[in-house]
Amino acid sequence: MNWPTESGEFHLGDFPLQSGEVLRDAKIVWKSYGTLNAARDNAILYPCSYGAKHSDMEWLIGPDGILDPTRWFIVIPNMFSNGLSSGAGNTPDYPLVVAQWDNVAAQRRLLLEHFGIERLHAAYGFSMGGQQAYQWAAMFPDAVDRAIVICSSAKTAVHNKVFISGLLRTFEAAPEHIGHGRFSAPPLGTLRAIGHIYAGWALSQDFYRERLHLTALGAPDLETYLKNDWEASFQKRHAADCYAQLVTWLHNDISANLLYGGNLAKALGAIKAKMLLMPGETDLYFRVADSALELPHLAKAELLPIPSVWGHRAGNPASSPADAAFLKAAVRRWLD
Repeated sequence: MNWPTESGEFHLGDFPLQSGEVLRDAKIVWKSYGTLNAARDNAILYPCSYGAKHSDMEWLIGPDGILDPTRWFIVIPNMFSNGLSSGAGNTPDYPLVVAQWDNVAAQRRLLLEHFGIERLHAAYGFSMGGQQAYQWAAMFPDAVDRAIVICSSAKTAVHNKVFISGLLRTFEAAPEHIGHGRFSAPPLGTLRAIGHIYAGWALSQDFYRERLHLTALGAPDLETYLKNDWEASFQKRHAADCYAQLVTWLHNDISANLLYGGNLAKALGAIKAKMLLMPGETDLYFRVADSALELPHLAKAELLPIPSVWGHRAGNPASSPADAAFLKAAVRRWLD
């Protein structure tokens, strides 16, 4: 590794939330990659996707990767309830709703108070990370030059909410569930079921038709793939964190605040950043059509779908070199 890294905890104290609740003794765990220049104008914020920690996201950082730490100063703030920052799994009185507004407000303080960064060269995010990148552009129009939104949207679509509702009801049906997304013991059977549900949504029908779970991911059969790739992943997570982040995802809407009063067109129109929208052509969560509806309201934007059968995972293509190359070419052009 030929670039410096640092990590730490940023303590927010008792942090007021958009809902009116307070997140007690809140903290963000963060990691940075590269060197902040003297002008402090080479910063890229790279927020987390659902369930991801910074260590899960480092694969695309490198001189030959999508984000080059020898040129940019990249900061990953771990999202609330990802197992590192404050979350439902480590905070006894964790609020019922923590919105993306709250994640971004906390990140703004981190950048200003710890790093002295007033303006971002770019916010880059995949999935729930893309929600945060969009939120940054809408909340702080004068503080973001570019936003790169990968397989995400400005507002959670109704069909997407149906998927989330199914997961929440599955968690709530667990014998260990004691209410409000809290559990008396790890609901391992439920986490196993959640993994199977996710496997049917995160990859497309075409992905399975082409048997890529076997040929690209190396599983000997479907049962082993589901067990090793999905069950194992979810059974490592804290169920309360999974539940809390689903609630955040469900409520995502860049206009649901006093700035824009629920008027999505107004929120999109207020964005000054150059926006690169990269939905996946076969993504079942964030459809190309949703991004196409957002596009006319953005002052400076490009819509560039990812031509891939990897569904939602096309936006996080650690196992798909072709998709990674497509992302790299587009993102590097946009950052320049």
